[in-house]
Amino acid sequence: MKAFLYRTGRESFRRRRLVTLVWVVVLVALGFGAATLSKPTVESFSIPDTESQRAIDLLTERFPQAAADGAVARVVIVAPEGQKVTDPERRKAVEEVVDRLTKAPEVAGVADPFEAESISPDERMALVQVDYREPSSELTDTDREALFDSAEPGEKAGLTVEFGGDAPKGAPEEGGSELIGVVVAAVVLVITFGSLVAAGLPLLTALLGVGISLCAVQASSSFIELNSDTPALALMLGLAVSIDYALFLSFRYREELLSGRPPEESIGRAVSTAGSAVIFAGVTVIIALVGLSVVGIPILTQIGVAAALTVAVAVLVALTLLPALLGFVGARVLGRRGHAEQRAVTDPEADRAPLAPKEGGGESRRRGTDADKPAMGLRWVRMVARRPVLFLVAASAALLVLALPAADIRLGLPDDGSEPTHTTQRKAYDLVTEGFGPGHNGPLTVVVDAKDGGDAQAAAQQVSDGIADLPDVESVSPPVPNESGDTVLMQVTPKSSPASAATEDLVGDIRDRAATVHSDTGAAVAVTGTTALNIDISQRIADTLLPYLAVVVGLAFLLLMVMFRSILVPLKAALGFLLSLAATFGMMVAVFQWGWAVDVLGVSAPGLIVNLLPVIIIGLVFGLAMDYEVFLVSRMREAYVHDGRPREAVVDGFAHSARVVTAAVLIMISVFSGFVLSESTMLQAFGLSLAAAVFFDALVVRMTIVPAVMVLLGRRAWSLPGPLDRLLPHIDIEGDAEETRTDPDVHASVPGPGGTQPTSDARLR
Repeated sequence: MKAFLYRTGRESFRRRRLVTLVWVVVLVALGFGAATLSKPTVESFSIPDTESQRAIDLLTERFPQAAADGAVARVVIVAPEGQKVTDPERRKAVEEVVDRLTKAPEVAGVADPFEAESISPDERMALVQVDYREPSSELTDTDREALFDSAEPGEKAGLTVEFGGDAPKGAPEEGGSELIGVVVAAVVLVITFGSLVAAGLPLLTALLGVGISLCAVQASSSFIELNSDTPALALMLGLAVSIDYALFLSFRYREELLSGRPPEESIGRAVSTAGSAVIFAGVTVIIALVGLSVVGIPILTQIGVAAALTVAVAVLVALTLLPALLGFVGARVLGRRGHAEQRAVTDPEADRAPLAPKEGGGESRRRGTDADKPAMGLRWVRMVARRPVLFLVAASAALLVLALPAADIRLGLPDDGSEPTHTTQRKAYDLVTEGFGPGHNGPLTVVVDAKDGGDAQAAAQQVSDGIADLPDVESVSPPVPNESGDTVLMQVTPKSSPASAATEDLVGDIRDRAATVHSDTGAAVAVTGTTALNIDISQRIADTLLPYLAVVVGLAFLLLMVMFRSILVPLKAALGFLLSLAATFGMMVAVFQWGWAVDVLGVSAPGLIVNLLPVIIIGLVFGLAMDYEVFLVSRMREAYVHDGRPREAVVDGFAHSARVVTAAVLIMISVFSGFVLSESTMLQAFGLSLAAAVFFDALVVRMTIVPAVMVLLGRRAWSLPGPLDRLLPHIDIEGDAEETRTDPDVHASVPGPGGTQPTSDARLR
């Protein structure tokens, strides 16, 4: 593989105009496809093989007038303080609002508050439920405008009208929050490289790669129903990894130039070394993302495949387009400081300059590079290497303390009560809670199916009586049969809010009683509605978290074992990831569930963890964690293969990687933090959680625990039992195969553990 990558880098460098043209054509073609084929994204999603989804499908078939999968609006009409909506003048205004709602497009039915007796005890509020034929994702801006315009008669009469439910919600308006992360990334790149040209190339390739990926994702919406969060999450991850991969390759190219090699040779060596790490890191991320499909929730499969596509494109762009663009700029990527360092290497007088001292004695092989001076990364790893047990225990203890809140994690989906206080949804939620009780914000739908036998009405009455006796039930509506009389529908209003643990327990209690009804009458009973559907999604995710984690970690463990020819290195990587993941979950609970520091961070605290968040965080964070593991440990292995001294290899490999890995971490955190400014509560949670996860995993685990463990393991880190060594394929990563030119007329010599050895092109093949 190393020889292939070497040729790929040099050919892309030589044929830079053709390579660049091909990528531009791909971008234009996919952009045209996205512009002509893409369809609007959707907000809702289904979860197959759950009781709530099966009940929705049943109602759609037998009770279409119920519009089970349609959007719902809860319209709250409030009279001024000291007045009542039942007064003749205000009642007339309420009836005019109801009339307008009835005539609004896509409305299937409107419950008149006076007939349905949905008037608050003090008669100051009226609650109108509006059922739509189409789900919220299918409603247009015109449909929503008609909904909001219905408030006009009430507002003219001095009434306050607010709108809750999912019908008023359009797709969140995303501003340029992600651009803030890109700007910070640009600043970090300029500081890292000391050159505007060098800083601009990773950004340029990242934008082009993400553009290609997003165009492909948008074009796919013509063939599949695409959730609105899918492109945003693909953008979030695509920006981060694209910049990171280009950064690692550019930095290695710069190192090769500084060592005195010509640009074409430098790019070949950079792609053959750092490029192999990019491939393995990218494959690990892709495994983690595609593994989301094992959960069995379509939206997670969408997000995983879309994000995996962006990672695959990022790898290809880094290995081909970046070398082509470097071919246009050549040595200008070094900047003034880099040119001065390069001259120090190529100037014969520089040979008489004293060599820099090296950790563990001896002298540094490389002059004119950052490795010659005691940079912060070198000073840090020397401290860790001197006291590995202290740093290992301290870092692990800190992460375990941060992980403590994770024991209280509760999954769910935010309701209108978690919306910003200025929104009409939040105002409606608070008014309903005040006037009617929190349960009216999310009533449950109970379906009785007697098609296979039994008396539907008798079964429904038994269900109604049993539910009414439950402690958290406020009311049960009269059973309503369909035209054929084999299906009965009723509405249950809890006393507690939709997202509360009490409502979750109530759904479980109703389902427990349904089993008794089925054995007595033969009728099947199911609980559905938005609240029940959210509970089922949370339960499905909770049940699949451990199997998903096992699949992802297991596959990545095998990949890392092949890559590093070691059992202890992938084991250390997996355990370190679990530590950082636990700390991330602890932060999520403390902020989004307990509400700690929400004002400082500028995020909303829904009082629970968005149920999709943990499983996606596992996939993304594991992939990113293995990125840094690969980049750091591959340089350590390269140093070990060259020198054969394990402790010095850890110090040398870390010193050569620390600066670029730190820059990559800052870029990742910057890109993810930009999404905290989003209007979407879900994207806020993803952005902050990923930023925290990268901080914990990269700066605490990879840059503290990893060198400490590697020093303690010594040579054992690179050992592999004989049977496994013979069974596993040999893949040449950084340091495994000798660096060489692949042109048949060029030979090179590289230092190996036993000294300098000549290398031929045939050896690599």
